[in-house]
Amino acid sequence: MAAHFRPALFRYLVDLRHHNDRQWFATNKGRFEADVRDPMLAFIREAASPLARISRHVLADPRPVGGSLFRIYRDTRFSKDKTPYKTHAAAHFRHRAAKDVHAPGFYLHLEPGQTFLGAGLWHPDPATLLALRTAIAKNPGAWRRAVGGPAFRRSCVLEGDVAKRPPRGFDASHPLIDDLRRKDFVAVQRLTEKDARSPRFMTRFIGFCRAAAPLNAFLCKALGQAW
Repeated sequence: MAAHFRPALFRYLVDLRHHNDRQWFATNKGRFEADVRDPMLAFIREAASPLARISRHVLADPRPVGGSLFRIYRDTRFSKDKTPYKTHAAAHFRHRAAKDVHAPGFYLHLEPGQTFLGAGLWHPDPATLLALRTAIAKNPGAWRRAVGGPAFRRSCVLEGDVAKRPPRGFDASHPLIDDLRRKDFVAVQRLTEKDARSPRFMTRFIGFCRAAAPLNAFLCKALGQAW
């Protein structure tokens, strides 16, 4: 079994970090396509079938533009950092009902020194956040089952931003107040570059997605989406 991701992917990202300008990128575009873009697209393509067995609503789209692969180009319009390129490679396997990253799904992030797998919902808008908090408050048993199963606890850690105070309209003495203070609902598994270069990395990614699926199922139900 051949590895999807090779050392060349991480070497390219390290070099891009040190030469983050349009001229260098244009000169080395062949490296980007061969070492980063094409392996990521191949991984997305091969993940489609096993992900469909977890949920037929998860989209694995291997198009180079407009699909599951994140663009390498940064949006610098509202950022003080004007470097034009991201120094990581990432893919989002989103719910079919969603239009962007702000929806339940699975995530792959490859970066020198910071490689991880993710699931859940990141930075929901206020209405969505309220719906999720309400679902947790009204169905504490379902939430505990979603994030408390043995497989989830072995493979996942809940991360993300948390409000300093209890959200308005929720009982500060609620037994799940720490979860009600969450502003992100994401499960993460942190890995090493060596893990990502393993021939069994696809198996590990799908295993994580399977373990994290109850979280996505809870979030989708709270938002009236099928899972």
